[in-house]
Amino acid sequence: MTSSSKKATGRATPRETPRRPTAASPPTGGGPGQVLEEMEPLKPVIDASIARFFPPELTEREVEHICGRPRYEYDVRALEESIYRVGWELLGRGGKRWRPYLMMLVIEALGKDPSEFSDFLGIPEVIHNGTLIVDDLEDGSELRRGRPTLHRMFGVDIAINAGNTMYYVPLLPLLRARGKLPDALLADLYEIYTQEMINISHGQATDIFWHRGGSDGVSVPQYLQMCAYKSGTLARMAAKFGARLAGADPALVDRFGRFAESVAIAFQIQDDLLNLEEQVGKEYGEDIKEGKRSLLVIRALERLPKAEAKELTRILDSHPTDRAEIARAIALLRKTDAFEFGRGLAARLVKESWADLEGSLPESAARAKLRRFAEFLIQRSH
Repeated sequence: MTSSSKKATGRATPRETPRRPTAASPPTGGGPGQVLEEMEPLKPVIDASIARFFPPELTEREVEHICGRPRYEYDVRALEESIYRVGWELLGRGGKRWRPYLMMLVIEALGKDPSEFSDFLGIPEVIHNGTLIVDDLEDGSELRRGRPTLHRMFGVDIAINAGNTMYYVPLLPLLRARGKLPDALLADLYEIYTQEMINISHGQATDIFWHRGGSDGVSVPQYLQMCAYKSGTLARMAAKFGARLAGADPALVDRFGRFAESVAIAFQIQDDLLNLEEQVGKEYGEDIKEGKRSLLVIRALERLPKAEAKELTRILDSHPTDRAEIARAIALLRKTDAFEFGRGLAARLVKESWADLEGSLPESAARAKLRRFAEFLIQRSH
């Protein structure tokens, strides 16, 4: 990252808002590389937004700004070391920040300036990183972004509390916007936030139930619904926030939400594909180890002969750590058209959702970048 580089203490320190390039700056390259180049200079802007309500370092005044004046006395160091340092340990490791970037693109595509709403940009990113902390603990993961997971670094108790705190601290920008934004607009934003947080927990519950062997068979439509809630939630929140802040009518807000949900599902399918490849910073075949019923697994179980489908199910339910067992599961997947099916479905979701949205948007650089961004999510290699 740029402005959120580590100090010697290991803490990211995005304190000042850099001069903001617009999300619709002129293109500099082509394909996935171009999108990464377009996102990169906006990361400091997003991190500065995050730091306004989730600061990497605490003072007494900042705690009061977050929690209110104490009746007795805060232990500022305890709060910093057990919540904010923990959260920024993960935030500071990178991440594409694509959900806030999506919010910016939606705002610009509707003819507004994202800098007017910069306080809200960091909301989905902090929630997302909170879910990663909790997901890693639930899955027993060892690595996240090339380093030990936070429950390994700080302990299970601190990781759970920090991750949960990152679910609701992002409400602070809405609380602070009272009197600055119309009451009806704020009510809509609260409703979007609340509904999507309900959705994400239900998507996660479904995924957990499946990879614990709680279902005899999962269909592709069931997978897509789970993914719409687990993976689509924060993209949908980002897009709906952007559309609503930019003054879109309810029908267009919903259309942006469906578009964002579709590209997020496509993003997850691409993750499913990448998870089965050797990559720096990722555990090999982690989804197999966790017994996850990914789209590829569901498709393979539908296509494999009965005996091999039973073997794949056995491997998944055993949560293997042996590389040979993981490799065998991947080999069974490759005996079917699971990989091609996944790539094709991801591409179709993006294509169809864009076709539904593009007629509602005027021609602009932001509109072109919005489409390029959606295509990037299924073309990326990491």
